[in-house]
Amino acid sequence: MDMVEEINKVHRELIDGKRKVQVLRRHYDAEIEDVWSACTEADRLARWFMPVSGDLRVGGHYQLEGNAHGEILRCEPPSLFKVSWLFGPNPGFSEVEVTLTAKDGGTLLELRHTAEVPEQMWAQFGPGATGVGWDLSLLGLALHLTGAPKPDTDTFHETEEGRRCIVASSEAWGEAWGEAYRAAGGLPEAVAAAVRATTGFYAPE
Repeated sequence: MDMVEEINKVHRELIDGKRKVQVLRRHYDAEIEDVWSACTEADRLARWFMPVSGDLRVGGHYQLEGNAHGEILRCEPPSLFKVSWLFGPNPGFSEVEVTLTAKDGGTLLELRHTAEVPEQMWAQFGPGATGVGWDLSLLGLALHLTGAPKPDTDTFHETEEGRRCIVASSEAWGEAWGEAYRAAGGLPEAVAAAVRATTGFYAPE
């Protein structure tokens, strides 16, 4: 499997406003029930995403190991779930919604991350701050659904292929971010700086 090719299968959209909405869509050659199971069952999530604990039902709370936590807001098997996505001491508003649709003999996954982002962070990184992370997660899901082994997340950015994936993701988000930034009057230099900052964060030299 060409991981960079898998990264490039994701369609990305940025809806800019007071709340930033990042939309990722990609098609998987797997039945919708299989993708739903991979995205909602704790034992499978740990194999491609992160270990999760908590009360995994509507109204319950979850905790991703070393990462986000929140409440399960909606769950409509096998097509939709929505959670609050909270990270850090003062996360503000942040929600993630995943929709699955049976299409073309497989499954179309759409992930929407809606959040209020601190101005300083947005100016420095743009949507790549979380966008690259979501791209790598969808890559992990693709590997899991095909039975391929999950790369070592601690060292993936140090490998040649890992760095190529991160750069491809960062540049892709840079284009989406650039369109929104330019539409709002942002200078091209600022857009380029955000892409460089994102790449440097995920794949430091």
